[in-house]
Amino acid sequence: MKRTRGRAFASIALAAVVSIGLAACGGDDSSSESVAPNTEATPSSEAPMDTDGAGGDRFEMANFTPWSDDTPVIDCLPEEGPLKAAWVYVGPINDGGWTQAHNEGRLAVQEYFGDRIETTYKENVPEGPQVLQTVEDLIADGNTVIFGTSFGFQDSFAAAAEKYPDVCFEFATGFLEGPNLSQFYGSAEDTDYLTGMAAGAASKTGKLGLLAAFPIPEVVRGVNAWTMGARATNPDAEVTVVWTNTWFDPAKERQTAEALIADGADVIGVKAQDSPASGDAAAAAGVPWAGYDSDQSANYPEVWLTATTYHWEVYEIPRIQAIFDGKWIAGNYYGALNDGFVRLAPFGKIVSQETQDLINAKLAEFTEKPGSMFIGPLSDNKGNVVLEDGVLHTFGELMSMMYLVEGVIGEIPAS
Repeated sequence: MKRTRGRAFASIALAAVVSIGLAACGGDDSSSESVAPNTEATPSSEAPMDTDGAGGDRFEMANFTPWSDDTPVIDCLPEEGPLKAAWVYVGPINDGGWTQAHNEGRLAVQEYFGDRIETTYKENVPEGPQVLQTVEDLIADGNTVIFGTSFGFQDSFAAAAEKYPDVCFEFATGFLEGPNLSQFYGSAEDTDYLTGMAAGAASKTGKLGLLAAFPIPEVVRGVNAWTMGARATNPDAEVTVVWTNTWFDPAKERQTAEALIADGADVIGVKAQDSPASGDAAAAAGVPWAGYDSDQSANYPEVWLTATTYHWEVYEIPRIQAIFDGKWIAGNYYGALNDGFVRLAPFGKIVSQETQDLINAKLAEFTEKPGSMFIGPLSDNKGNVVLEDGVLHTFGELMSMMYLVEGVIGEIPAS
């Protein structure tokens, strides 16, 4: 299911997401800024990866779709001096997960373009009204391309995009669109499924525990894929999901993992939790652990399984190059295994070769057909048929998923 089916985050299909109303979360409430020094990298006029033979005066890239045929090219290159680009983070850059991975993408951008660009960031920005002021401050400082990295920033980014039509806005994990507002994310459900396969194979009792951040489609989709993967290697597995309602709270994440272990879970996993704190609980109990966002194999060698990892530079470097080339155009990008945006972290030593072989075979399948685990017959955990035999979810349905599959113990809280 290559993401050229059409626009990914259709507003109608995803209108329900807005009503969830996430609270501010992630790190403390302080905001800090740092300007990365220029590197000695040789400036280049070419992006470091294949962009599907881009030509003409409009941006082209694998897994990227412009909002429409008449979406305008936006010129956000300054008349003189380096391009100034900023990233807005919900957590700290050393969280060991989501924000750290985003910041590694920023650093890759800085290294690749050298003195042609000056990058900066704001960390620990709470979701809510403060985001718009943060964005306006960055624009006042001369930044003409701004990356948002948390779902709860979306309304502020949309408002800023309308107010500042000459600034290029790039937003991760949302769905709102505009002539100067792009959306980018990726098929993490594929690597979540593969991670779940490792978790299911590691369980002796069939009782697994999964920490999940917020009950929004992005996270629900991952919970379902993880559970389906676990049941692929352990058909009778049941996954107890606990919603933490936070992206980043190491103490709460550890406590939740400890509670799941005390309740009988013999494998722990996470979806959209930004710290590896649940790994501390797993290590203390000697329970296999599947992470998220980063490779933690060196830090938790005795319990590590694998994890979904994101490689934001795969998208961000070509997008910055498009600005230099006068080809930046707004649209939607949904990266996948086929372009390296999402990848599976290295296996831990406790993952058997047999399990690795099964996972690698499925990885090859998902590389060709992203999201293909969501095909009927498929039922939810209340016994309702979601997909009839042979029916595949549409992309819009994937992006608005709000049910839990068979095998998940738990429910989606009422909004």
